[in-house]
Amino acid sequence: MADPRVHPSAAAIATAAADPTQSSSSAATSSKQSDQIPKPPIPPPSNPIPPPPAYVVQLPREQILRYPPPENARKIEAFKRHKNRRSCCRRCCCCTLCLLLFLIVAAAVSAGVMYLVFNFKSPKYTVTNISINGMNLTSAAPISPGFDVSIRAENPNGKVSIYYLNHSAVNVFYKDVKLSDGVLPAFYQPKKNVTVLRTSLRGSDVVFGSAVKTALRNGQKQGKVPLVLNVEAPVKIKVGSVKTWEITVKVKCDVVVDALNKKANILSKDCDYSVRLW
Repeated sequence: MADPRVHPSAAAIATAAADPTQSSSSAATSSKQSDQIPKPPIPPPSNPIPPPPAYVVQLPREQILRYPPPENARKIEAFKRHKNRRSCCRRCCCCTLCLLLFLIVAAAVSAGVMYLVFNFKSPKYTVTNISINGMNLTSAAPISPGFDVSIRAENPNGKVSIYYLNHSAVNVFYKDVKLSDGVLPAFYQPKKNVTVLRTSLRGSDVVFGSAVKTALRNGQKQGKVPLVLNVEAPVKIKVGSVKTWEITVKVKCDVVVDALNKKANILSKDCDYSVRLW
């Protein structure tokens, strides 16, 4: 007896030959069933691949680069510019202070040399004569007073001579009102010399307030009118064959006269002077 599982029957063969469509559909059905069967999971490898190693790099703090966020970049740049300006100002201040200190030390050394080596003595100044015109205190219009002044300058030094230069200034005040102004003549004063300088001072469009005019009238009645004479003159001092740089001499004389006319007499006078080295 034949086994149908091993050998297909003749009828089946005939049926397949007679109906090829049925045979192909059966084959397709069997293939679909085979696709629907779940595949078994892939077993893990026996030797798994280890993950890549991680490295930690440590840098010094000063070598770490830090970048500011964009919104703070302008603030940081502005702060840097402000800091640079402050540094420049500090440097300028330090340079200025050093220069001033150097000039002060140089002036002190020069003064010490003059006093100790050359036995320098201060010049002496005084007002010897004064003549006044044009002081009309009864007119309400502006006046133009004039002062003819004689100033005595004494150089008591035996090793120092003085050059009085141009661009000097002389003026006369009554309280805070300037009455007239002018200049001193330029001249050379040798050692141990006394020179009397005469200068004419002129004022223009001087207007007195009521209080000043009243005070001047009262001073004339009492025979005591206080005036202030200011002198500012550039000079150069010569020691031996060496001349100094230009020095400014300032003289202030408090003078009291008995009248405001050409025959005015000086009742008292007191002159002080100072020196500006630069």
